[in-house]
Amino acid sequence: MRPATALSRRALFGGLSACAAFPAVSAAQTTSSSAIMRQRLNALTAQANAGTVGVISGGVDGTYIRIASDLSSVLDDGDRLRVMPIVGRGSLQNLADIMLLRGADIGIVQSDVLAYARQQRRLPGLGWLVQYIAKLYDEEIHVLARSDIGSLADLAGQPVNVDVHGSGTAITASVTFEALGIAPDFRNDPQDVALDKLKRGEIAALIYVAGKPARLFSDIPAGSGLKFLPFEMTPALIETYLPARLTSAEYPNLVPGDAPVNTIAVGAVMAVYGWTPGTERYRKLAVFVTDFFAKFDAFLHPPRHPKWREVNLAAQVPGWTRFEVAEAQLRARQ
Repeated sequence: MRPATALSRRALFGGLSACAAFPAVSAAQTTSSSAIMRQRLNALTAQANAGTVGVISGGVDGTYIRIASDLSSVLDDGDRLRVMPIVGRGSLQNLADIMLLRGADIGIVQSDVLAYARQQRRLPGLGWLVQYIAKLYDEEIHVLARSDIGSLADLAGQPVNVDVHGSGTAITASVTFEALGIAPDFRNDPQDVALDKLKRGEIAALIYVAGKPARLFSDIPAGSGLKFLPFEMTPALIETYLPARLTSAEYPNLVPGDAPVNTIAVGAVMAVYGWTPGTERYRKLAVFVTDFFAKFDAFLHPPRHPKWREVNLAAQVPGWTRFEVAEAQLRARQ
């Protein structure tokens, strides 16, 4: 038994010695493997970010996020160019994000927000730091009110929701109602919360600037007691806004077929930071812009948003400077 025991001890201690040596080899191998893995991850990270462009848009019920989604669907090839839609917090915040937020290369904003930001002196250097690729389409102003509200004038002193602070809707509502000389009690709930409050009669109306048909209103049933108020064009508004109409084709449960509702519209702009030529961010934007113009016809057919069919790539936006790559692509199309 003793020889066997001695053998077993030798085998045991030999195995322990081998085990004791193993961690040193394993650590070296692990260190080497980790270094290789880090190198591969760094290379993959660089590759992923080299072609990624972030498009900051709007809330989940708005038109901007659907436009950003269309941009991703048409332009994103998963390798050379990846387009990532980002839910935004309104036109004013989108401007700030384009200038300050890493990963926000492009933003969809209302055309009147640049002038508003300049007036408020919110962001220094706006005139040359923020430019535009193209005007996209016009967004209609929707004023949805209780049945007892007969006109915009009846909203004076009444609680009226205009979306969150800094949103495009809040900015446009401030500008237009001041021009009309009407002073509602503006509230700043998210639009879905405001719609519930309107249905319960807690507010008199909500204002929403969005390309028709706006998904926010899609589930309102016929006979809800809610209605769109007409928003007539005035000389004070004509310099900035355009006449528009809401019809039963877009809102069959809210607009009678024989009585379209007059309103006004503001332009939506694809804004961009004016990066210096030769920088990496400029290169990525150049790829995006080139592909956007080259594949533009793909946006004009279903299932893309019908607002794409209103886009005139040559349309200019007063007070804005066009991004030079977009200007070159526009000249090449003429």
